[in-house]
Amino acid sequence: MLLFIGGLGLVEIVIILLFTLFPLFLLIWALLDIIRSDFKDSVTKLIWVIVVIFVPFAGPLLYLILRKGQKAKHNHI
Repeated sequence: MLLFIGGLGLVEIVIILLFTLFPLFLLIWALLDIIRSDFKDSVTKLIWVIVVIFVPFAGPLLYLILRKGQKAKHNHI
């Protein structure tokens, strides 16, 4: 039996949750990673924050794919 909430079935509720929670999770993950990371310069960090916030879904995905080349490298002794 389907769970009906406001005329929506269980499948519809799961789909809506996936399309809202997954992008929100990506946004939070990308922003936390940007804040915690050191970049080659501060302008790059600011640009990534703006892109992640103002380009929904694609911004966080682009950052998570391209982040390796943008970060400063640390020499651990």
